[in-house]
Amino acid sequence: MPLSRTLIGTWELASREDRTASGALRADPTLGPDPVALLYYDASGHFAAQFMKRDRSDSPVEAAAAGANNSRARGGYDAYFGTYTVNDAEGTVTQTLTGALSPENVGMTLTRAMDVHGDELVIRLDTTALSGEPVTRTLRWRRVG
Repeated sequence: MPLSRTLIGTWELASREDRTASGALRADPTLGPDPVALLYYDASGHFAAQFMKRDRSDSPVEAAAAGANNSRARGGYDAYFGTYTVNDAEGTVTQTLTGALSPENVGMTLTRAMDVHGDELVIRLDTTALSGEPVTRTLRWRRVG
């Protein structure tokens, strides 16, 4: 089945990892090593995503700027929504942010490589750690609806 059909649903984050080109794991201090998150894709081309650091007691109100190809969390929380299109041939999803927690993210267009196998969605993107170091982020989601 094409990605445009298997992507539709509600997804809960199972894991999120940032790795350098050498394979070293880099923790994201803004959302922590094990954030909670929900991701929604509907059949009419709309999506929403929410991420939260599990323990926000030490999160600064104004977090550092986002890495390349990524939105910015604030106070251990990130949320955005908008529209999406799928390129089934390339296995990518392009999202346009209509609304976002961080004002500078409104209007952004983000393209992600995605793959669905059964009830698992894997998203990969190249970004940068807060240190500026290039990393590949891999998010694994499980279908919950």
